[in-house]
Amino acid sequence: MELYDVMRTAFSAREYTDEPVSDELLYRILDNARFASSGGKRQGWRVIVVKEIESKEKIAEYAVPCAKKYAAQRLAGENPLNTIDPSSVDEETIQNTPPSSKLKMTYVDAPVVLIVCVDLSVVASMDSELRRVGVVSGASIYPFVWNIMLGAKNEGLGGRITTIPIAEETKLQKHFRIPGHFAVSAIMTIGKPVKQLTKLSRKPVSEFTTMEYFDGKKL
Repeated sequence: MELYDVMRTAFSAREYTDEPVSDELLYRILDNARFASSGGKRQGWRVIVVKEIESKEKIAEYAVPCAKKYAAQRLAGENPLNTIDPSSVDEETIQNTPPSSKLKMTYVDAPVVLIVCVDLSVVASMDSELRRVGVVSGASIYPFVWNIMLGAKNEGLGGRITTIPIAEETKLQKHFRIPGHFAVSAIMTIGKPVKQLTKLSRKPVSEFTTMEYFDGKKL
């Protein structure tokens, strides 16, 4: 596929067929994804390929607490888990709110789940002392993550980047024997989508791009 075609059609696949994804195909996707940029060219990523059902069920289990909080805040009309606006949802409400009925299926039914980690000892976090949640370190891992998504699409597969289980990172680290200085950055599902989307809806450029200043003229 042409690059722009891949970029415009790489959607978040939620349902997959039972067609297996071979190790050889995964290798080819990762072999190309590794050319993503990273701070200082340190390439601090690490990928764990998960195919065993027991481990996929563990990931789904770890996703439940955060999924319940996300659902409760969304039902309250909030933007879930944002770090700017305090939530009005109490713990009792969260515990009484069921997560999505498809939560377990997200991980268990996917042919392959990738746990993508980044070595925090090799990334530069220029915003670590700012009074907000840190995001800059992501520049050294998410280009790689997105390359995996684009590679999967190019191979006729689909993928989805999820982060909800990462709220239980300590449990993930223990189960998958991940060293403490590695942050879990994304949990990706990969497989053959039940349906391939060919048209995505996104905001036009003029809604998010301005000239010279945040409140400048729209591009």
